[in-house]
Amino acid sequence: MTSKAELEHVHGAFLIAAAVAITVAVAALLGRVGADARWLAALGHTITAHGSVPSGIPFAAASSAHWPNALVLAELIFNALERAFGDRGLMLAQLVAVAAAMGVLARDARRAGAEPVSSARVLLICALGALPALVIARVQLFSLILFPVLLALLRAQARAPSRRIWLVVALLALWSNLHGAALLGLGTVLVFLLFGEGRAFPLRSIGVALASVLSLCATPALLGTVSYYHGLLSNLAAQRGQGMWGPLSLTSPLQVVMAACVIALLWRVRRRHLPRWELVLVVLLAPLTIQAQRNGVWLLFLLVTPAALAAGERVRGGAVWQRLVTAGVPIALAAVVFSIARGPLPAGASSRLIAAAIARADGSPVLAAQGLDEQVALAGGRIWMGDPIDAFSHPDQAAYLDWMSGSAQGARLLTPSIQVVLVQRRSASAKLMAAASAFEVAGADLNSVLYERRSDPQRLAR
Repeated sequence: MTSKAELEHVHGAFLIAAAVAITVAVAALLGRVGADARWLAALGHTITAHGSVPSGIPFAAASSAHWPNALVLAELIFNALERAFGDRGLMLAQLVAVAAAMGVLARDARRAGAEPVSSARVLLICALGALPALVIARVQLFSLILFPVLLALLRAQARAPSRRIWLVVALLALWSNLHGAALLGLGTVLVFLLFGEGRAFPLRSIGVALASVLSLCATPALLGTVSYYHGLLSNLAAQRGQGMWGPLSLTSPLQVVMAACVIALLWRVRRRHLPRWELVLVVLLAPLTIQAQRNGVWLLFLLVTPAALAAGERVRGGAVWQRLVTAGVPIALAAVVFSIARGPLPAGASSRLIAAAIARADGSPVLAAQGLDEQVALAGGRIWMGDPIDAFSHPDQAAYLDWMSGSAQGARLLTPSIQVVLVQRRSASAKLMAAASAFEVAGADLNSVLYERRSDPQRLAR
């Protein structure tokens, strides 16, 4: 006969699974492929076709030969997904990453002693705040899995110190081959060793710290990986706060929601005694999130377990909430099936317009941005430059960012070597191109406009 404790355990597990299912369903319904995704597939295709890692970015005209390619594994995975399933493959990978991240965070909270109801609630708050990171498929999806795994490993180590801490070395080595946020992982490990385990096990902590630093270079770029990370941190988009490196903005509804969710989780843990290493990470990640809102997802992930533990002390009136979450499971599963069958929401240019841009360019580089550059590259065309922006020189980065921001200085990119330009509607670069008399509209779709250099001198005179 099933005991009451067993029934409660099953109910708790189902409640958490329901929260994870709802999160995945929302990510599926709103899912799309974003910038910083397709360029990996394009490079992966080049590597597969030639059997070697190319020098720099082979599909870009701007010089990039100095760039050390550390993410070959991620490129090969993205290429395999694109070749097998198209953009739907990247969407599926994103949904797997979301499910895995939420599952690991929930398991970590439960292992720490959090109640199922509070764990499920906190998971949904976290998912709401991290929505932009969860719905847009990009290379960050690898870190969505690996950062929660690292947190769970470090918390398990804090509860029961053992030699398992050496697993972080292998984890960081894998991470460094997949996404630049491995630097975040390294910083997290070093903070844990310095403010957590270091006093009790100083010699082992020093060894793990040194091995962790070296593990980041276990990529095809070897010691060149150091240059890769230096370029990643010093690129002009990060310095200027443009694009994905933009600061937290209270004029963006999604970023306001993210800030509110961070505050809600912080409010829950205000009276709890956080381990020093976790407190240091919160103090470090908070300003980093303000400086670049893309870091908010890591702060939210970090706060899940302590917030779930704190919430468990005062959960009231949860019966109605639990019934609502449970009732949402069938709807969530139906939404996931529907979304996978539909594929990711359209973003960027249509395949017809991409093909037209490549044909009209006739071998010359296409000037494009906001992910359109990656579409051109994946379709076999040449671009002037694009993602990864840190692969190019600072002067070229400056010119490209000026053009994307609609600055008059960006017009210096429109040299005779640029015959075709592809822009998103209502973007700053679109306004710049609309005022460029040397170009005329050669095609358009719902999201993008194709410009081609005018060939008739008399029309230019008019």
